[in-house]
Amino acid sequence: MAEQDDVLHLIDDTGIVENDHSARKWKIAVIDDDHAVHEGTRFALSDYSLNGQGLEILSAYSAAEGRTLMRDHPDVAAVLLDVIMETDVAGLDLVEYIRNEIKNETVRIILRTGQPGQAPERRVIVQYDINDYKAKTELTADKLFTSLTAALRSYQQLERMVQTRRGLEIIIDAASTLYDFKSMQRLAEGVLTQIASLLNVDCAGILVLRDDGSQTEDFAVLAGSGCYSRFTGAPSSKSLDPDLRNMVEAAFKQRVNEFADQRTVLYVRTGSGREVVVLLQAERPLSETDRSLVEIFSSRLSIAFDNVILYQQLQEANTQLEDRVAQRTRALMQANRRLSAQWLRLQRANGFKNEILGTVAHDLKNPLGVIMGRTEMLTELIATGASKDGTTAQIEHIRDAAKRLTSMVDHLISDAMADAFDITIRRESVDIAALAHEVVEANQPLAHNKQQIISVSAPAHLPTMCDTDRIREAIDNLLSNAIKYSPIGGRIGVEVKGDEDNAVISISDQGAGLSPEDLGRLFGRFQRLSAKPTAGESSTGLGLSIVKRIVDMHGGEVTAKSDGPGQGSTFTIMLPTAELS
Repeated sequence: MAEQDDVLHLIDDTGIVENDHSARKWKIAVIDDDHAVHEGTRFALSDYSLNGQGLEILSAYSAAEGRTLMRDHPDVAAVLLDVIMETDVAGLDLVEYIRNEIKNETVRIILRTGQPGQAPERRVIVQYDINDYKAKTELTADKLFTSLTAALRSYQQLERMVQTRRGLEIIIDAASTLYDFKSMQRLAEGVLTQIASLLNVDCAGILVLRDDGSQTEDFAVLAGSGCYSRFTGAPSSKSLDPDLRNMVEAAFKQRVNEFADQRTVLYVRTGSGREVVVLLQAERPLSETDRSLVEIFSSRLSIAFDNVILYQQLQEANTQLEDRVAQRTRALMQANRRLSAQWLRLQRANGFKNEILGTVAHDLKNPLGVIMGRTEMLTELIATGASKDGTTAQIEHIRDAAKRLTSMVDHLISDAMADAFDITIRRESVDIAALAHEVVEANQPLAHNKQQIISVSAPAHLPTMCDTDRIREAIDNLLSNAIKYSPIGGRIGVEVKGDEDNAVISISDQGAGLSPEDLGRLFGRFQRLSAKPTAGESSTGLGLSIVKRIVDMHGGEVTAKSDGPGQGSTFTIMLPTAELS
């Protein structure tokens, strides 16, 4: 029969080993100098179970042994403590040691005494932070069961609060730590370290990243710990063991946190669209408190990963900006060198110009001197009644000198025109309506001097691709001509309109108008029109030819219209609004 009992005991032990969860037991300490109390307690609680966990009863037979036991087993859930042992207050002194010296505030303490009068119940409960006080004579098996169950439930709640507080402190500390990481790999290593600290266990973990919510099955291993550390930095999912890769791929598909017996899978999706999976293998199943803390922690990871991603993007942007600044600096230095060279050329050209002007002034004096001298001689000949041949000879001398003078002036004008028509344009988006307003405003003083009124009709905004300076010059030439050839007190109209294809600027005046001959040679070089400026202004005959050259280079058209002499005229510029392909 004894052998059968042994077999039965072996079967029971084997059952305990098979179920890890059922093997977990509540630690109970019995501290009493009476051996019978220990035996009786073990017998009374032999079949005790709470939440599927039995009891592990530890014994100490004096207060001194109790100190050692409590110091070596900080996870004791409840203590059944005798008050009177080596001394009348040995048990109370041990309570002081537990609470104040080893700072164990969660263990539940139930005092048992055979002499209740030695320690009044109310004073002891209040002064010594105990949880129950019973006389040994009244502590029957049922009452012991009730008191112990209440103590264990209280311990369970306190332990959960302690774990939660500790976990939240770790999460708060981890937040600032994780947000300080500037690289994805360092952040991943920090995440695994913090989770292990949060759970207060040694665990193997792996953290993988998939960019931009990619639908492919490939992902990068950022960090690994424990038995997974060998996968750290693996560039492809193919580097993982098949079983491990399958678990990670399943997490990407399910996109939820999963808690198994000893395996935990966390799924995080960042604000930038990236996906993170953390897989953990712990040495024990996670409690409800552990799971809640892990989920709180994982909810903060999205911000940490986005912070690193944004930092990396900022670094890349700074690098690109530095490159652009360096390129721009080199371009500016080259431009400065070109400007310096141009400045030297301009200085030489200016010196050459002064030399030419001196030469021209000297050369112009000669024919002018001839004209002046021959004119005086002609005057004297006429006064003395000289012969016709003598007078004719002086006139021929004057004509020859005037021809030379005219030829010299023509050459100077030709040289100037060669420079004037060396025109280049640089296209950019220009509000042509605003530009027309600027030109009108600049010419208002000239119009005011002649008591003229300029009216403008233009939309609020009309973008056109053109060279701002050149088109301003063209409009200014037409408007200044309108002022020049309009009568005193006249009206000048400027109209700007356009559509998706063209912008049109029209300038109308009440001047002398244009004859058919004028219209035929209007935009040629050095052309003088039949109309004359109304206030004695000068004209070179170059303005309209320059306007046509500028408009032609923009792919546009300039036209003139007049009902005839005395009917005024209208000049119109039409420009394409978009840049020519």
